[in-house]
Amino acid sequence: MVGVVGSNPIAPTRIPFRVRWEDCDIATDKRVRRNNEIRVSEVRLIDETGENIGVISTEEAMAKAKAVSLDLVEVSPMAEPPVCKIMDFGKFVFDKQKADQNARKKTKRTQLKEIKFRPGTDIGDYNTKLRKLREFLEIGDKTKITIRFRGREMAHQELGMDLLKRVEADLEEYGNVEQRPSMEGRQMSMIIAPVSKKK
Repeated sequence: MVGVVGSNPIAPTRIPFRVRWEDCDIATDKRVRRNNEIRVSEVRLIDETGENIGVISTEEAMAKAKAVSLDLVEVSPMAEPPVCKIMDFGKFVFDKQKADQNARKKTKRTQLKEIKFRPGTDIGDYNTKLRKLREFLEIGDKTKITIRFRGREMAHQELGMDLLKRVEADLEEYGNVEQRPSMEGRQMSMIIAPVSKKK
């Protein structure tokens, strides 16, 4: 909307701003402004020790950063005024990337493995599939046990339920039922998650 000459718009009310360094989420890409890239006239400064200095001129903030041979980094550009922190930006980026890499190495992606049975699965086939289920649970994967019904077998769904109860009992030491048996079309399925390993 085009402003009218002589109009007196109501200025927005400023809400008192309180900042905690741990709440500032720093992006580590090239768009982060630091040092001479910060164009605003004043900033809210957090020094290298994490202390909230308050609102000062950007020029003074950069002088403080230069005095301790560190960078002035804009950590919260949308604040009014923007929040900046004195830090070694290069070291911060390196440490963060290293921490992210270590976190990815330690994080194991849990997979959902599926084993299918028939209502009349014989004992030999049952034991083979059960052994495979144990292996999946032991390495930390969830397992989906599916009973497939064909033709007239649909009239005897209790056989599938009995089989799933048997599987649950045989895997009691290895996992807990995460999803109780349910019908999906002509299939009855149940999900078992691995038990937490005691340290």
